[in-house]
Formats: sequence, C-alpha cells, structure tokens
Amino acid sequence: MYICRIMKRVLIISYYWPPTGGSGVQRWVKFAKYLPAEGWQPEIYTPENPEQLAVDTSLESEIPAEAEIIKTHITEPYELYKKFLRRSGHSKEAVEVNPVNAQNKSFAQKAAMWVRGNFFLPDPRCMWIKPSVKYLKKYLEEHPVDLIVSTGPPQSMHLIGRRLALETGIPWIADFRDPWTKIFYFKHLSMTAWTRSWHEKMERKVLDDASAVVAVSPLVQKEFRYMTKTPVELITNGFDECDFAAERCKEAEGGKDKDFIITHTGLFAADGNPTVLWDVLAEKCRKEDTFRKRLKIKLIGKTDEQIISYLKSVGLEENLEDMGYQPHSVAVEQQRTASLLILPLRKEPEYKAVLPGKLFEYMASMRPILGIGQPDGAMGMIIGQTGTGAVIDWEDESTISAYVDRCWERHKLGALTAGDADISRYTRRNLTHRMAELFDRITKHE
Repeated sequence: MYICRIMKRVLIISYYWPPTGGSGVQRWVKFAKYLPAEGWQPEIYTPENPEQLAVDTSLESEIPAEAEIIKTHITEPYELYKKFLRRSGHSKEAVEVNPVNAQNKSFAQKAAMWVRGNFFLPDPRCMWIKPSVKYLKKYLEEHPVDLIVSTGPPQSMHLIGRRLALETGIPWIADFRDPWTKIFYFKHLSMTAWTRSWHEKMERKVLDDASAVVAVSPLVQKEFRYMTKTPVELITNGFDECDFAAERCKEAEGGKDKDFIITHTGLFAADGNPTVLWDVLAEKCRKEDTFRKRLKIKLIGKTDEQIISYLKSVGLEENLEDMGYQPHSVAVEQQRTASLLILPLRKEPEYKAVLPGKLFEYMASMRPILGIGQPDGAMGMIIGQTGTGAVIDWEDESTISAYVDRCWERHKLGALTAGDADISRYTRRNLTHRMAELFDRITKHE
C-alpha cells in the first residue's frame, strides 16, 4: 500500500516577514501565497524581534492558512551603533538613515561604518547564524522538509541555509534579491583587504554549494553564471493581479481640468534624487500657469529629507504631497491613480543591473513610467520590451523635458494609459509556478 504525500514542504529562511513592511517582504509573501496551489507547503523561519523600519500589517492577510511560521529571538548588534550615534549627537531620524547614503559623514558615522564592515560578517544579522542552525537542525528532525530556501540580503540568511544543507543533506536554493559583493554599498563599507577577501570567498561558497541559485535581474544572473557552475535561474519580482482588482483601484482620469499627478512609491534615497527632473518641472511651472496649478507630486514611502529640501528650494513646495510610508494597498492605489510614475535609480554604476521590485507594480498600474538611470541597464531592457515608458539618463535634461511635455499633452487629452503590452509573465502567480517548477526539478530524485 502506497501513501500519496499531497504536499511537499519547503523551509524558507527570511529575515523580512510581516508585519514588517517594505519591498523585501513582498517577494516571499507572494510566493508563499501561491505555493500551496503548486503542491508546496511553505514553512517560514524568521526572527521574532527584527529591526523594523516600516510596519505593514495589511501584508499579514496575504499569508495562506497552509503556511507555518517559525520564529526565534535574534540579537541585533546594530542597536549598539544607534545608541553610540545618539550619544554622539545624532537624532533618531538621522541614525535611521543608512550612513552609506550620507554625503558628509560624521566621525561617529564613519566609525560605525568601519565596525559594521569589519566586525559583523557578513552583516549585522550574523549573530543569528549559529543559533538558527542549531535550532533548525533539531526542528527538521521532527518536521522534515523536502527543500530549503534562503533569501537575502541579509546574506546571513544564505549562511544559515548553506550550513543546514551541508549538515542535513537537504537540497537548498539561494535566492538573491540583490547581489552580494556587487551591491552598490559594498565598496562604501570601509573594509580591510582581509574582510573584502572573506566576503568574496563566502559568496563563492554559497554559489557553489547551493543546489540552485535564483537571481531577480538578468544582468545579476549573468554575473553569477561567470562565478559558479551551479545553475542560476532568473525569476524576477512581479505584481499580484489581486492587488489591481478593479474594485480596489480607481483609474486615473485625464483631461484639461484634472490634476497632473507625478507619483513615486517606496524608499527614495538622497543619492537617487532626480534634481534635473525637479528643475524641469519647476521651469515648466514658471512658464505655464495651467501646469503649475494642475501639477501634484506625490511621494509615498520613506523619502530622504534632502529630496524634500530640494523640491522646496526650486519652488515646488505647494505642488508637493509627502505621504510618508503607507500600507501596500494604499501605495498600489496611488500608483493606479497617477498620471506619471517616476522611478529614479541611485547614481551608482552597480545599479545598471538592478530591477527595482516596484517596477513591475508600476507596469501593472498601466500608467506611463519615467525611469531615470542607465538607459542600457536591466530596467531599460524591461521597460523597452514592454513599451511601458522610458528610461532616461540622470543628466539628459532635454529628453526628460520632452517626455514630461508628451505626458502632459496626453494627460490633457485623457489618453495616458501605457499601452496594452502583455506583462502576464510577471504576475506573482506565474512567477510562483516557475519557482515551483524549479523546486520540483531540484527534489525530483529525493
């Protein structure tokens, strides 16, 4: 007599999980949501007391009933840095801003960066590695799984996954939402030569020891394939069709008497401040009174104060609505009701390979997208393939101005949809199907 096992079990190791908010949470929340329909039961291992820069309880409703959530305590050494910086005269708000983005770092910030870069390897979550491996080894003896997945950053999650796989023999997939040594801030961490070498060695060990590696960008996939013989799959971020249901979102209304709304959602860092775009908008406001009266700039998410200050300095304060962090559902609605969605990338060469998670939800919103960054980068490739907007260099004032003018004219005619390109390959359901196919291939001989 044979007993058919209805569902296989996958252990997902993730630092980010609801009620923590932000883009790093949504990828595996959405995978977990649709994995049961693919024959996989998700078990999520996550800290019970993580650092939370944003809280979004609405994401908890996305977690399927089949999911099991496992939580243990994590010691966060970075809290010591915050206390040190506050004693050195930094405000709570200033401390929370990643010092990598600071233009003029204080001595305390430089000291914290040096400690962060050389003592906590690979990142400030490193003290969770050994206790997690010990706990999960015992847990897996009583609750066996077919597959382990680690998602990072933080890259400590991959070291937990690697150690578990080596000690248990369970196949393991390393999911990289961002690169490791090729991430933009890596070069800013004031690391010694030894520390840099350690990171490079550990990155290769993770890539080589994994059963498979997943990248979210084709350019990152290409980089990893040069580094390892392990299969490297491309499974991007995406959008959930359920988030864009007609009853939950209102279509933007164009017309000569309607506001022209330029919207940005998510983290908005100072080193991605699109000053040329703001200058273009300010100049257009000065030349065209109707545009000045109709222009609205909506910022949804954590926005660096330098960006707010620059907008005010060029005379756009009355046009600005800084909404701060909002639940994901609100951000989606604001995207859908925008006239133009902007997506400026950080001014770092490494960002050529980056595909921001919000890009796919922007595309699903069916509003024109103005990307600002490298036109020949990963974002430019996707936007070009789908015909959903344009990616223009940070300093290309004339082209940015022309694109804004074109969108403004289309807005007045009530014709601002981004077209009817087929973006179904980027739905969370279809992406989960691809992920489940990878799961099945990895475990077919188990």
